[in-house]
Amino acid sequence: MLSRAAWSLVLRRGPGIRGKHSPGGAADGQGKMPPYTNYYAQRSYPMPDEPFCTELSAEQRALKEKEKGSWTQLSHAEKVALYRIRFHETFAEMNRRSQEWKTVMGCVFFFIGTTALLIWWQRVYVFPQKPITLTDEWKARQLQRILDMKGNPVQGLASRWDYERKEWKK
Repeated sequence: MLSRAAWSLVLRRGPGIRGKHSPGGAADGQGKMPPYTNYYAQRSYPMPDEPFCTELSAEQRALKEKEKGSWTQLSHAEKVALYRIRFHETFAEMNRRSQEWKTVMGCVFFFIGTTALLIWWQRVYVFPQKPITLTDEWKARQLQRILDMKGNPVQGLASRWDYERKEWKK
């Protein structure tokens, strides 16, 4: 209850603290800040509402004045410069492939290599030696012991061993 009352006091302080905003304009009526524009151009939206360059230099302003005349008198470089004032990239530049895959693959290989080094280090320095029961000599002796004891002679391992010839049945 107390927090609700405190919140209502904060909201009642009026437009001096919270500011006012009309739906038709900017928050303070000053317009947008100079370095920020509404320029947005992609393949799906190729015609932006605003030009790419909003603040023109002296030679760009002179080129814009020359643009108002005949376009046959403009050189190819001037036409490209006029295009660059209005648009940031051409369709070919928008469609070109990114080189980001190289960074992604580099990171993938780096982490795979780091993981391989970590696994190798663990095998050498962390994991204990293999137990003696996993050696081939131990396994052979264990198999011979099972056969000597004739364990499960009806359906098991001993049923497949020929005790007279000392070899596996065919």
